[in-house]
Amino acid sequence: MDDDHGIVSSQPGVEYYVPIPSFVDKSLLEAGQQILCHSNTMAVVGVIQDQTNPLLNVMKVDSAPKESYNDVGGLEDQIQEIKEAVELPLTHPEIYEDIGISPPKGVILYGEPGTGKTLLVKAVAHETSATFLRLVGSELIQKYLGDGPKLVRELFKCAQDNAPSIVFIDEIDAVGSKRYSSNSGGTREIQRTMLELLNQLDGFDTRSNIKVIMATNKIENLDPALIRPGRIDRKIYFPLPDQKTLRKILSIHTSKMTLDEDVNLDEIVATKEALTGADIKAICTEAGLLALRERRMKVSMKDFVKAKEKTLHLKRMNIPEGLYI
Repeated sequence: MDDDHGIVSSQPGVEYYVPIPSFVDKSLLEAGQQILCHSNTMAVVGVIQDQTNPLLNVMKVDSAPKESYNDVGGLEDQIQEIKEAVELPLTHPEIYEDIGISPPKGVILYGEPGTGKTLLVKAVAHETSATFLRLVGSELIQKYLGDGPKLVRELFKCAQDNAPSIVFIDEIDAVGSKRYSSNSGGTREIQRTMLELLNQLDGFDTRSNIKVIMATNKIENLDPALIRPGRIDRKIYFPLPDQKTLRKILSIHTSKMTLDEDVNLDEIVATKEALTGADIKAICTEAGLLALRERRMKVSMKDFVKAKEKTLHLKRMNIPEGLYI
């Protein structure tokens, strides 16, 4: 307002007329600037020059994941599709220019839980030198009005500033569900966040070095505007693994385990019930824990049988893998 006073806002709709002490560098103050205020008087006591949302620092993965394509059991078709849609446009964009087509702008991975969607995204991040921004859809749902859309804008700005980059949004159905009329302020805010996401997906060119990957277990619940061609150009389905794929996944997880001679991997995966890659990993972990419980450094077939029975029992009870006891 003048050299000694200004108007600050601590939350939407609430403004304060406050003093600005002489020790504050007033040349740094401008409209929309983030500042530090005194807890009682709300007087300006400092200026935050780094305007980056702290949440983005949490979402940004500095070190590439250790998982590679060799850690993915089966899914050869899915690996090929995500390479064509994400990896090759970032590493060899000239290929698409030579053939005269635009690479896919975004990719969505869908299928049953535990079928390897997140694991494959980690492998893509490992194979490329791109900046990897990872978040869950629920993190875009903020407390105050307007914070969700603002976070979406800052997310894509951070991706642009650190390009080439990959933006991975897991559980996108948290904000991308089909729109419907509602009197709930929370529902309308979630829908505004999704509209900003649609705007950002339209805002960059297909030849841009920013790639968006989304993942969901229920693609049928997503708004058609979110997954239409032009925003999400490739949809990759992750089916439940067959016996051959389960055997390959089991081989990967047991490759670093010390096994007894009586362990039969084919017998472990033989079951009439549907198993996922996450179930196989849980069986291997449980079998190793059973061996450690008896002070043995080798895992026997008996351990795998008990671990399989326990995993299937918990699966029937619909208990998440993280709650195995």
